[in-house]
Amino acid sequence: MRFLGVHPGPLLYSKIFLRLEPLGLELVAQAVRRAGHAVRLIDLQVDDHAAFFQLVDSWRPDVVAFSCNYLANVPEIVDLAKATKARLPETFVCVGGHSASFTATTLIEHGAGAIDCVLKGEGEAAMPLLLDGIEAGGDVASVPGAVTAAGEGPAPGFVHSLDDIMPARDLLRHRRKYFLGTLDPCASIEFSRGCPWDCTFCSAWTFYGRSYRLVSPQRVVEDLRSIREPGVFIVDDVAFVQEKHGMEIAEAIIRAGIRKRYYLETRGDVLLRNRDVFRYWKKLGLEYMFIGLEAIDEEGLRKHRKRVSLGRNFEALEYARSLGIMIAINLIADPDWDHERFRIVRDWGVELPEVVNISVNTPYPGTESWVAEGSRVASRDYRLYDIQHAVLPTRLPLAEFYDELVATQRAFYRKHLGWRRVMNTAGVIAGHLMHGQTNFVKSLFHLDRVFRPEFLLADHALPVEYQIPLPQPAAAGPTPLSNALYIHPPRGRKGRAIDRATERFVEETRMGITP
Repeated sequence: MRFLGVHPGPLLYSKIFLRLEPLGLELVAQAVRRAGHAVRLIDLQVDDHAAFFQLVDSWRPDVVAFSCNYLANVPEIVDLAKATKARLPETFVCVGGHSASFTATTLIEHGAGAIDCVLKGEGEAAMPLLLDGIEAGGDVASVPGAVTAAGEGPAPGFVHSLDDIMPARDLLRHRRKYFLGTLDPCASIEFSRGCPWDCTFCSAWTFYGRSYRLVSPQRVVEDLRSIREPGVFIVDDVAFVQEKHGMEIAEAIIRAGIRKRYYLETRGDVLLRNRDVFRYWKKLGLEYMFIGLEAIDEEGLRKHRKRVSLGRNFEALEYARSLGIMIAINLIADPDWDHERFRIVRDWGVELPEVVNISVNTPYPGTESWVAEGSRVASRDYRLYDIQHAVLPTRLPLAEFYDELVATQRAFYRKHLGWRRVMNTAGVIAGHLMHGQTNFVKSLFHLDRVFRPEFLLADHALPVEYQIPLPQPAAAGPTPLSNALYIHPPRGRKGRAIDRATERFVEETRMGITP
């Protein structure tokens, strides 16, 4: 069968600071290719809709699969699915990915017959089975994780082992278009999958059932050897939760003689607990680290269920500085903030040497925040669910909220963007230009062109064809609310590849009651 995998277009911030390769889609593509099918991929972050339709018309795929990891892409995906079905009525159209898993039934309804199936859960495990069912002419609803207009199949299952497949990086054009800050170009890689914590604003743990699985050091080295890009983004939700695993990968990379520049995301308490790992990785090429502080007060940390004290967070920042690692900090702006609150946060952030990023508190399907706050949303337009727009009612008039939000973000970035950044990174930019790479230097001047209060406000006035359904009231009874949110059922302690000491650490630093 001919299988076409499609990644949708860019979101707001991917037009400015980064453009990442669709690693999940590449992994699914490799699983499909290993099953004996012809596979092509197209990434609409770097290609346009005209290129997609040209490929559909010329290659005439038997199956078109859209990757839906972000809610804001839903309208684009549904419209493309309808256009694909109009061109090729016999082509099987499906949607998978993180956000699709939490909105499967709704996507089927939005498609109005154009979307034949939504696959919940890990695509590497489910997609080959789905293709077998399509080829045999059987009932695809019996495939684990499959949702069709006729109903829902068995619960999705995990891929047998994360070592089983490699990403099909060779199937993507325009690889030089992927970058992350000064890592230009930049590839992506995973060392682990899942998250053992349970923050209220996050759906990683509800998707993976609070599991945590590891990629072997040998498999990591094999993947890194296939990567030509000098920059590598480690996509793990929390890097190096397990100290031993992080050290084993580092040692294997050193033995293999691989030299890259790395960017990763982690928690402040993990950084402090596993100091030696991060110190070792600094020598290995770790240059950038993203830490989600989320709040600068204890009340905000409690709201987002992050049991990390302010003191520990600030200690983590100091330790990262001592290593010479560039840090990006994330804060969550609450729609309830007023002028004074923005001023306090702005004054705090401009004094820091780190890059400070603000995301807007946004309840997403699959999170406990969605169940608790989803019924209050002021907009059900998928396109606004990008953590840059306010979808909950704001205390300030919406125009004033956006004025403050943009002014605060610009104040934080002023010392890291524009001509000042050009001067500070002149050597890096010169190296990029010598190799024909312009992604990073262009990004230094895109913020004011793209991230503007009038643009954010105008997005609320766009006509809305597809709306997110509001959450259903939680069922009464002894079952914890979070159990109903899981895509992959939790397996408890046996589903987490961490030692007992790390398990105790996780339990001490989380505030949930789920398995």
